[in-house]
Amino acid sequence: MPQVAIHVRDGRDPQSIRRMISAVTRAVVDNLSVPPETVRVIVTEVPTTHWANGDVTLAEKAALDGVRR
Repeated sequence: MPQVAIHVRDGRDPQSIRRMISAVTRAVVDNLSVPPETVRVIVTEVPTTHWANGDVTLAEKAALDGVRR
């Protein structure tokens, strides 16, 4: 039973997440030749205050980008 874990920043619309789940499931089915019902896709939405690149959270970066404009 393949399991795929995906972490994304929060704020995406549910339809986008749903389409991604379907696409990932199809990719696993096609590439591993397994039945779709055995594929597990787990999507974790992470708040922008809990996701950082180079010691700057996504929330901080968004605030800085807003100031720079």
